[in-house]
Amino acid sequence: MKPLLINLQEYGLSEHFAKEAALHDGLFPARVSEQHRDLYRVICSGGELSARVAGRLARGADDPTCFPAVGDWVMIDRQDSDSGDAIIHHILPRRSVLVRQSAGKTPFGQVIAANIDTIFICMSLNEDFNLRRVERYLAITWDSMAVPVILLTKSDLCRDLDEKLSELSEVSAGVDVLICSAAQDIGFGQIRSQIKPGHTVAFIGSSGVGKSTIVNRLFGREVLATQAIREDDGKGRHTTTYRQLLLLPGGGIVIDTPGMRELQIYTANLSMAFEDIEELAAQCRFSDCSHRSEPGCAVRAAIAEGRLSAERLESFSKLQREAGYAGLNSRQREQEKLNKMFGGKSAVKQLRKQVKSRNR
Repeated sequence: MKPLLINLQEYGLSEHFAKEAALHDGLFPARVSEQHRDLYRVICSGGELSARVAGRLARGADDPTCFPAVGDWVMIDRQDSDSGDAIIHHILPRRSVLVRQSAGKTPFGQVIAANIDTIFICMSLNEDFNLRRVERYLAITWDSMAVPVILLTKSDLCRDLDEKLSELSEVSAGVDVLICSAAQDIGFGQIRSQIKPGHTVAFIGSSGVGKSTIVNRLFGREVLATQAIREDDGKGRHTTTYRQLLLLPGGGIVIDTPGMRELQIYTANLSMAFEDIEELAAQCRFSDCSHRSEPGCAVRAAIAEGRLSAERLESFSKLQREAGYAGLNSRQREQEKLNKMFGGKSAVKQLRKQVKSRNR
């Protein structure tokens, strides 16, 4: 008996990706579900297979972001494992990609997940609550091209919820904020309503905020291991040790990620994450105002009047320095992002020419 074919639309194969896949004769679309160093698990119409990157693809990769990541749609050479591991020959252009700075002193980025529709930024309402961390996560999420949703967990441990929500509103304009508690079974219906069939969501946040518990509740059973947080400081232990893509029983795809205490910035959308500061900066007397001691600084005036906190400006300046955007305007920041991701606009144009030539 032949195995039942998998409906890849359930795993997010949209019309866009189907058209991209049709351009590669003799190859089959698959989605990366797990990554273990140089070995991958991919889901194709024939089932889930082990896969490796083709030598040509590996040789053409300039940095780690050019390799497949969980959530990527790739083109493979087979749909069964009868003759060994599948070979990944192409990565289809990503619709969105969540990237962080690689560990150590390397100048490269590391893809956390690709082709995500919604990213839930999880933060516990205990000692983990940190506005500066939310700003960091929002800057990276907006940059990914996915839609951010802030998910506040463990509300049963919070005694000043209204105060925390008021503080959060100052840094989260335009972003939905959800509240949940696994102990009291609160908020999971709202989370589920944000996940549509065929759409991919990811949960990111520090260890111990309850990401694995949330995923288990969405499944209605224990599919991921969970651990209790440390009582002395409210911080968590790492439960998820690698990224994995899972199909929810009610439709939708979830990518579970390891906890990240500090998410280092590779590229960021500071204009979206700090829209209030950007609007104020446009009113400064000097276009290159550093918002320190220049006359006519609208940002410093807003701080003096209590309309903006000094901590938020310091956070903005810190993330600018970390991303290498200090002293750059919005257009220059976009150019710097292109330089990091593609080697500059000329490289992007050359890449587009190659794609058009290959598709003729």
